[in-house]
Amino acid sequence: MKLGLIAGNGRFPFLVVDGAHKAGAQVAVAAIREETDPKIESVADSFTWVGIGQLGKMLRFFKQEGVTQAIMAGQVKHVQIFSSAIPDVRMLKMLLRLPRRNTDALIGAVASELATEGIELIDSTHFLKDDLPQRGILTRRAPDERERSDIEYGLEVAREIARLDLGQTIVVRDRACVAIEAMEGTDAVIRRAGELVRGRLTVVKIAKPDQDMRFDVPVVGVPTIQTMADGGATCLCLTAGKTLMFDRAEMVKVASRHKIAIAAV
Repeated sequence: MKLGLIAGNGRFPFLVVDGAHKAGAQVAVAAIREETDPKIESVADSFTWVGIGQLGKMLRFFKQEGVTQAIMAGQVKHVQIFSSAIPDVRMLKMLLRLPRRNTDALIGAVASELATEGIELIDSTHFLKDDLPQRGILTRRAPDERERSDIEYGLEVAREIARLDLGQTIVVRDRACVAIEAMEGTDAVIRRAGELVRGRLTVVKIAKPDQDMRFDVPVVGVPTIQTMADGGATCLCLTAGKTLMFDRAEMVKVASRHKIAIAAV
């Protein structure tokens, strides 16, 4: 079996390749030139670079490699759509059909284009189920009363912005919303919140109410915790079973060092 991988930034694509190899699958990687770590080429079984607008090139590559299933892994910043990248004919036709260009619409349209070529987009966590935390407190320190109150409030707001497909992360202090994620990504919104209000921040990062596990799955890792510590955040709340935690043991170790509580709900 040869799996297609649409690789964005971060470690996610590397973990998918590793998991696929352990399962006995080869991986044909289409790496996003504006986003992907070039080291991904060294672990791929076959490889090509594609620009952010080169949908046609990516589809031709997968067809050439005999790919019938594909995975999307790694962030592709939404703001790239508004960069100077020039879409090819296939991408331009897709974009012109879209009534809106939010994350679900864009990636869902790419999934549909794959399907027209006989390529099934599968669950992006297919090889990473052990990295999805179960419900409970994940650190030695549990959220205190203030943090629990902020989580309760934050979940109400986060679920609404997730439903509207605006972002997955909000930052709260004393039941007031300090920052809401849009296109900038989790770490950027945490940094922005730390600049606005220093200390005692609670970060709530959740999956959409009807989260499609094929794409845009929430991801956190050690850099998330380090960014929280730099910004004075003391608590992180995640969606159990639908948020990928990379390097979980190290995450918990770093969180404990900074007295940050992590809860999955």
